[in-house]
Amino acid sequence: MASDGARKQFWKRSSSKVPGSIQHVYGAQHPPFDPLLHGTLLKAAPKAPATPVKAKRVSTFQEFESNTSDAWDAGEDDDGLLAMAAESLNTDVVMETAHRVLRNHSQRQERRKPQDAPGPEQEPKPSAEPPSVPSGDLRLVKSVSEGRTSCPAEELRKLSWSGIPKPVRPMTWKLLSGYLPANVDRRPATLQRKQKEYFAFIEHYYDSRNDDVHQDTYRQIHIDIPRMSPEALILQPKVTEIFERILFIWAIRHPASGYVQGINDLVTPFFVVFMCEHIEEEDVDAADVSRVPADVLRNVEADTYWCMSKLLDGIQDNYTFAQPGIQMKVKMLEELVSRIDEQVHRHLDQHEVRYLQFAFRWMNNLLMREVPLHCTIRLWDTYQSEPDGFSHFHLYVCAAFLVRWRKEILEERDFQELLLFLQNLPTAHWGNEDISLLLAEAYRLKFAFADAPNHYKK
Repeated sequence: MASDGARKQFWKRSSSKVPGSIQHVYGAQHPPFDPLLHGTLLKAAPKAPATPVKAKRVSTFQEFESNTSDAWDAGEDDDGLLAMAAESLNTDVVMETAHRVLRNHSQRQERRKPQDAPGPEQEPKPSAEPPSVPSGDLRLVKSVSEGRTSCPAEELRKLSWSGIPKPVRPMTWKLLSGYLPANVDRRPATLQRKQKEYFAFIEHYYDSRNDDVHQDTYRQIHIDIPRMSPEALILQPKVTEIFERILFIWAIRHPASGYVQGINDLVTPFFVVFMCEHIEEEDVDAADVSRVPADVLRNVEADTYWCMSKLLDGIQDNYTFAQPGIQMKVKMLEELVSRIDEQVHRHLDQHEVRYLQFAFRWMNNLLMREVPLHCTIRLWDTYQSEPDGFSHFHLYVCAAFLVRWRKEILEERDFQELLLFLQNLPTAHWGNEDISLLLAEAYRLKFAFADAPNHYKK
């Protein structure tokens, strides 16, 4: 009975509006035309039904689960996992975990100083491997993502939280985003089907980009892409064309929001990560995409589209009319900072700096304009490992990010200088360890405030 009571309390808490919660926009992701079901673009071929045939008699949930075992990748109900986690969470344990991450980081820094501490003329180099994951876990991430061992999805998320090794990041991202099934036998068919579906959309919709009803959308996409970074990659003609197709098709298929500036940035991390499988250069930013085979580029384009769509499904309120999701998150960020660092909050208020003036971009672009691309990719390893990482956990990352600069903020005594600093934060030389520290602080904040909505109110 006590367990049932705790579970009811958990759902009661979870149903309240917490920072980053998103109300789904129904109908936005269902286009009026599906070329795989209607039309003659693709020849229909008989195939097994997408979902298992309903059993005549299913008396228990366990029987239903056994009859549909291929659809239960994690082996446990995610809501049940969340409920059990909520019941067992202990603030002291959470705080100790965060402090342990910080202590381990400090010890590693001390060990590095004698042999490879950067000199006065050197810039610190990002760590080659995720700093907080033991090598054994790296091997396990690789074996799980490649399907060589049976492991629940929850275990993969846990292993990926502290960073994913570069060789297996493409496959792991596809799994974590929900694009690919955990069942390794089903992956090739899923990839083939989704890639075919994407290019059917291209064939049907893309020629309409110059029609009166769509030309403004296409023109804005065409203007925004050259402004993106890294320029050496984005301005290559083949890459520009790929980005234009991805963004236009997404906008057409999601009329509730359409294309909004900021969505274009969210294509880049997926594209760069998936390209890493197919190029020899260490730095993808400067890779010559024209040397990549056309069929490989097609697959990368389709995979990028579907993974970006999965991300945007969870934050679409950020891009609907008046962008209510962003407005809500910026307000929640202001309230959160007022509780965790009242001095910083009061300093910004005294100098009439409004959170929307700097944090709107943090929410709209998911900090992509604030940190280097390789840091964004490391950040997204964790976002995809967190439940609602891009919508909910991102709020706590932004709070930790702001407080990270408290010394510099408190030293500024002028509105213009304060705003200029907050819009151009000195992160050009950040590496994986800087992101790991930021995430550790965000983790601490999340578990201190996420289930305590009264902490937001004075």
